[in-house]
Amino acid sequence: MRKLAWLLLIVALLAWPFAVGEFYVNLVSQIFIAAIFAASLNLLVGYAGLPSLGHASFLGMAAYFSALLTLRLGFDHTLAAPLALAGTVVMAALFGLIALRATGLGFLMLTLALSQVLWGTAYRWVALTEGDNGLRGLTRPHFLGINLDDSTAFYFFALLVMAFSLWMIARLVASPFGAALAGTREQARRMSALGHNVWLIRWITFIYAGFWGGVSGLLFVYYHKYIHPASLSLTSSAEAMLSVIAGGSGTLAGPVVGAAIIVLLKNYVSAYVERWNMLLGFVFVAIVVFMPDGLVPGIKRLWARWGQR
Repeated sequence: MRKLAWLLLIVALLAWPFAVGEFYVNLVSQIFIAAIFAASLNLLVGYAGLPSLGHASFLGMAAYFSALLTLRLGFDHTLAAPLALAGTVVMAALFGLIALRATGLGFLMLTLALSQVLWGTAYRWVALTEGDNGLRGLTRPHFLGINLDDSTAFYFFALLVMAFSLWMIARLVASPFGAALAGTREQARRMSALGHNVWLIRWITFIYAGFWGGVSGLLFVYYHKYIHPASLSLTSSAEAMLSVIAGGSGTLAGPVVGAAIIVLLKNYVSAYVERWNMLLGFVFVAIVVFMPDGLVPGIKRLWARWGQR
């Protein structure tokens, strides 16, 4: 049954661009980008037990690095992309050194503060970022000779990157390192007593999450061909956090489902419902009340009960 479901999902994703219009192709492409971003945050929230409200730093900075390298310095995308990811990883390592001085609420506040510093810098450093006007005139790369300006080509490119990203995250979670990470979430003192370096495990995870957040940032700037300081804002981080919570933190599919809900409400339902933010609130209230551990775990539990009956 599970194999059949996976087969149907793969067939649906591959056939989607040929069955619908360009608007819906682009809509699902945005879901892929948001899913990578939410899955990277889930490494911290769900698997490390470190709630963060500054994860937009990695998406925004990777996008800005790439935009500045191509627009101001004339770098090709094949060089700009790895340099942007390298810069994002270095920034994640530095931020981790600061944020991991605390846990729980302290960690959350430090990540928020660091993100707000970057957001304010992007707004005020007009000579570099053009402030509220954002950076315009950006282009999409060519992947294996394929022009990604075509919506269908970009869809498959984003699908490929998302599948690889989720696979790599799943490999980490299923590895011995992932088991040690889960241990630091549940019993940090006991793990330390057993000889594990809890701080180092969390720092490596923080950097790994920052890397995949940077990957989503590259796709984000490629899709929009424009970058604005809003990508670094608290709202961007909060949407990712809501995606993780709604779908189910600590699960691989949960952030993807949560990201799909956010993107659909934000970009599709908002065209028909003026107060879509209120509807979003009602949706999350219903999820928290009836499925407090998220949609994916909740649906699995209901399916198991139905199977027993």
